[in-house]
Amino acid sequence: MPRPSPFQLHGWILAWWRHYGEGRRLAVEVARRDGRLVGALALHVRRRGGLRVATFLGGKQSALADVLLAEGEGPDTAEQLVQRAARGRYDLVDLFGLGGTSRLAAAAGRRLHLIERVEAPVLDLPGGWEAVYTAKTSSKKRNLHRRRRRQLGELGTLEIDLARSAEELDRALDDAFALHRMRWEGRPDTSDFGTPVGMRFHRDATRALAAIDVPRIVTLRLDGRALAFHYYFVLAGSMYVYRLAFDPEFARFSPGLVNTLDAIAAADAEGVTRVEFLGANERYKRELADRYEPLHQGVGMARTPAGHLVSAVRRGAIVTRRSLRRSDTLRRVYVDGLAPLRRRLSRRSSGEAAD
Repeated sequence: MPRPSPFQLHGWILAWWRHYGEGRRLAVEVARRDGRLVGALALHVRRRGGLRVATFLGGKQSALADVLLAEGEGPDTAEQLVQRAARGRYDLVDLFGLGGTSRLAAAAGRRLHLIERVEAPVLDLPGGWEAVYTAKTSSKKRNLHRRRRRQLGELGTLEIDLARSAEELDRALDDAFALHRMRWEGRPDTSDFGTPVGMRFHRDATRALAAIDVPRIVTLRLDGRALAFHYYFVLAGSMYVYRLAFDPEFARFSPGLVNTLDAIAAADAEGVTRVEFLGANERYKRELADRYEPLHQGVGMARTPAGHLVSAVRRGAIVTRRSLRRSDTLRRVYVDGLAPLRRRLSRRSSGEAAD
């Protein structure tokens, strides 16, 4: 893949299917050449509002999902997989996380409409993290970061833990779930990271991926107490930022930012040359990133009149939401004021908080 996705690894999507697959139907297309697996398109179909909607295995947990091809396979294999999928038993497709150079989008052509969803900043580390950090930040900013770390250290013993084995990750997740709850208490949280099903899923997924040395959790501790965590993946020389949170009691000391700098340094130390922030362009990402490589929603490939209608409505709704988010006033109303209602409606229609 041009941007290899850790969210397409077998351990991740198998764990996702085990925890979220109830009421859904697998729709996985594969290609074989002389008996050897050379391509796959991992979809599933679920009911949404009475319609059959095809989407990636992993739902919204499938950033950078795409057609998977073995080395040496050309676009014709991707086209055949997409053509087979287009004859499936569904009304429309709704695919989150497509990159700008998606093979699936190229094969589907005008039948699939791409709508930008998140900016997905990217940072390159050609000369190593220290050189990039120095070039990207002013001396004033670096002094601020050092002062925040020093202020935390004055409160007690500051430690940085890197969890990499299955056992270490399992323990680190305990702190991650607790910090996530503290960070989002009383605020709209559209993830399912801290829900019972979300916690079970992540424990299973990290155990599976630890076997191939992909997940990491860096935790910042003060006298043994977790202040912040940074949960990311390392694959094919890239760091994929997934989830982070900090204890709001210490917000004035910026523990989340301090921990993020430590996490990037840890990734750099093991040879990472690219950081995929994946999400929106928060300030710290804007300051560090070299460019944006956005993730898109792919909607279309409708097979029924109802599918065509809902596809058009869905595209319009996504565009409207993006416009609302660009206005600070409207964003507060939409994101903060209406978030609880939107979550309830989403859960009622899909039966899953994360999808």
